[in-house]
Amino acid sequence: MSIEAILLLVASAIFVNNFVLAKFLGICPFIGVSKQLDSAIGMGMAVTFVLTLSSIVTFLVYKYLLVPFEIQYLKTIAFILVIASLVQLVEMIIEKVSPSLYKSLGIYLPLITTNCAVLGAATINVQKKFDLLYSSVYGFGAGLGFTLALILMAGLRERMEDSRIPRVLRGTPIAFITAGLMSLAFMGFVGMIKE
Repeated sequence: MSIEAILLLVASAIFVNNFVLAKFLGICPFIGVSKQLDSAIGMGMAVTFVLTLSSIVTFLVYKYLLVPFEIQYLKTIAFILVIASLVQLVEMIIEKVSPSLYKSLGIYLPLITTNCAVLGAATINVQKKFDLLYSSVYGFGAGLGFTLALILMAGLRERMEDSRIPRVLRGTPIAFITAGLMSLAFMGFVGMIKE
């Protein structure tokens, strides 16, 4: 695999096939954690770490455990178990390293376990028959795309706090409108990279 192919795969995962703004996966933490930039950056790093590591581990579990024993139908259960274990690891690390970040992420940190973006990346890797390198690169790129979407949304929401917004649109309604507009903007990248 060439370096150009790797860069193309990362760019595709970040911009063209952004999990939040193009595939609409991981909306819950996207809306829930994007109120403050610090929380968004922390959640983005945690999701990127889990996406990358889970892409590697789920590839290995699928190829060397599920396929040889012809139990591929158990992939969803196996992938969720892998993801849950990795999230527990990330949760323990964040709690030790940055208690303030751990507290600000709150319930959204353990919810990475059920974040459909993480499971989606593992499933897409299997569907597209990516090898180990492609799987890990795609997981990393998807995590960077998730982080980019979170940071952009958090920046916009922080600016909206000081803006004059009609009372009926404050909070969640304006967040959904903003997410929709961001999604439309990211749709402009569609077709730039052929899969």
